[in-house]
Amino acid sequence: MGQVTVRVNGYGHTIGCKDGEEAHVLELVSRIEAKTKLIRSMGGQFSESRMLLHVALLLADEASDMQMEMARLSANAAAADPRLADRLTRIAERIEGIAGALHPQGTDTPMPGDDAPAAGRG
Repeated sequence: MGQVTVRVNGYGHTIGCKDGEEAHVLELVSRIEAKTKLIRSMGGQFSESRMLLHVALLLADEASDMQMEMARLSANAAAADPRLADRLTRIAERIEGIAGALHPQGTDTPMPGDDAPAAGRG
């Protein structure tokens, strides 16, 4: 099991983590420390617990905004898929119609690009 020693708001803490996740924990702690500095820059005196509450609220607000954005993007993607599928189906039908008009069923006239011999020819 890995361990990382970090500093948040001037206090050192040793955090346990899975082996190989040390860099990720350090990145997360750097985000927490950035929020701590932001709260301190606003002035006022906060106890440690109050400071952590404000940091938690800022991070929770960011997470909430991201979840709403992901839900919006997912809904837009889901709404776009049926329309795209319908358009592709219509385009494919038009292409088949044009191909059918150029090369009616039952004729042995090869279309440009047809390399395979027609049935009954040798």
